[in-house]
Amino acid sequence: MKRFLTLLGSVLLISGCSHLGVEPWQRERLADPRMTMEANAIDKGFDDHIYFSKEASSGGRGTAGGGCGCN
Repeated sequence: MKRFLTLLGSVLLISGCSHLGVEPWQRERLADPRMTMEANAIDKGFDDHIYFSKEASSGGRGTAGGGCGCN
C-alpha cells in the first residue's frame, strides 16, 4: 500500500509540470509590440549610443573605436 501511495504521489507531482508553455490564444497578447523590452525607438537609440560609447573601446557588440562616442 505504501508503494502504491508513493507511486500515486509521484505521478501527481510529475503531471503538475506537464502543461508548461503558452497557448495559441495567449500568443496574440504576448506578440504585442508594447510587450518588447525596447518599446520606444528613441529611447533605444539613446541607450545604444551610451552603450557603444562606453563599450566601443573593448569591442562591445562588434564595433571598433576609442570609446568617446564620436564615431
